[in-house]
Amino acid sequence: MFIHILYLIIIVIYALSVLGYFIDFIQNNQKVNRIAFWLLSIVWVLQVIFIIIRTIEYNRLPVMTTFEGMILYSWILVTFSLIISRLYRVEFLVLFVNLIGFAIMAISLSTPAGDVSPQLTEIIIMELLVIHVVILLLSYGTFTLSFAFSFLYTLQHQMLKKKRWGKRMGRIGNLDRLERFSYLFTQIGFPLMLLGIILGIVWSWVKFGMIPWLDPKVLTSFLVLLVYGIYLFQWVVKKRRGYTLALLNVAGFLVLLINYFLSSSFSDFHMW
Repeated sequence: MFIHILYLIIIVIYALSVLGYFIDFIQNNQKVNRIAFWLLSIVWVLQVIFIIIRTIEYNRLPVMTTFEGMILYSWILVTFSLIISRLYRVEFLVLFVNLIGFAIMAISLSTPAGDVSPQLTEIIIMELLVIHVVILLLSYGTFTLSFAFSFLYTLQHQMLKKKRWGKRMGRIGNLDRLERFSYLFTQIGFPLMLLGIILGIVWSWVKFGMIPWLDPKVLTSFLVLLVYGIYLFQWVVKKRRGYTLALLNVAGFLVLLINYFLSSSFSDFHMW
């Protein structure tokens, strides 16, 4: 029982670390980078504990099964990431390597473990589904907050354009703050949704041996990522700001609503 709890703790902390590295990559935020680094360090330590437990439990080096090989592979990627993060400032490389490491850690469940009981595997798979759902719901929540700020931005913009001065306009907030908070919640929601989708794909493959790529929920999930990815690209790379970008954020939320409500109605695979 302890080993499966340890596995899930590694997955959760790893996801938080990837989230931190994504925010650092977008913002170049040293404080977030340090937090992500220490979270990744915790992942490294827990993976070492996991490997040691396997070694003691089976009285051999944990390299005999594909499951163990993938755990070691993920640990090696984490090790390289920590070294690169300390010695060099290559944020995208660290982020990219950790996305791969996170996916491998999760995919390891789909491999023949050999000496992992089917009951234990089933428990971990079910709890992975719970983590998948929770992470996606958190992404929906942050995207909703982002939409709220963008909507208020468009409302404030229209009031200023039509010169409708009054107490109501002052209570909405200034445009710069509304825009910054909208961007902040989008950059949190995007990696959360990406990680949630990765876990969902892994769970589907482990549970059913297939991935429903043409399922409406899956298709619209990737469409949501595309729209918000374009939003972040316009903000970070193109340095775009203003009313048009706020409208794009609102459009992203409308796609999110389609993803959450309509696609579930037509999906044979998803219940929510």
